[in-house]
Amino acid sequence: MAVDFQELAEAIIGGKRDRAEALTQQALAEGFGPKEILDRGLIPGMDVVGEKFRTMQFFVPEVLIAARAMKACMAILRPLLTARSIPPIATVVMGTVRADQHDIGKNLVCMMLEGAGFDIVDLGVQVHPDKFVAAVQKHDAKLVGMSALLTTTMPYMKDTIDAFIAAGLRDRIGIMVGGAPVTQEFADEIGADAYAPDAATAVEKAKELVKRFL
Repeated sequence: MAVDFQELAEAIIGGKRDRAEALTQQALAEGFGPKEILDRGLIPGMDVVGEKFRTMQFFVPEVLIAARAMKACMAILRPLLTARSIPPIATVVMGTVRADQHDIGKNLVCMMLEGAGFDIVDLGVQVHPDKFVAAVQKHDAKLVGMSALLTTTMPYMKDTIDAFIAAGLRDRIGIMVGGAPVTQEFADEIGADAYAPDAATAVEKAKELVKRFL
């Protein structure tokens, strides 16, 4: 019986990792390409997860479970995508800013972005502005995502943007910010290109920014 991409999407939505992996393998065995599997099954599934999260039908635990199922499938497809030179939408450098160790929100955004077809360079926590700049240069990233959970670390977002200006890179990259204390007003004040209050919105903002900076 031919693979059902709707079933694959539903396996992602429900966080059924083993079933999602099995359907991904079945699709490959039936001759479907990795990008088609991504476009017809995995991304539509994560789109639904994002919408349910935004409308509060899903909460962080459900999203994490779905994202882990997606990540397991991506582990199968990523080598094939690379081998066939199928490019991601864009490369995104992600990190929690200097002096801030909180990463749950950032990790969730990373998984959601990967599920949407972006290539993620995750710098982890307590990332110095210079490290953000170096990563963008090394990976030719088009987008940067910064998070902060502490009000005391929010100023480092501005320091990081200033570092990109000093490096002559600011007009080449889209910068997104987020985190519990961060607001749209603060994002505007420091010169960020986008503010995302949650992971689902971060994916939407990233897709919008790609059109400006690719």
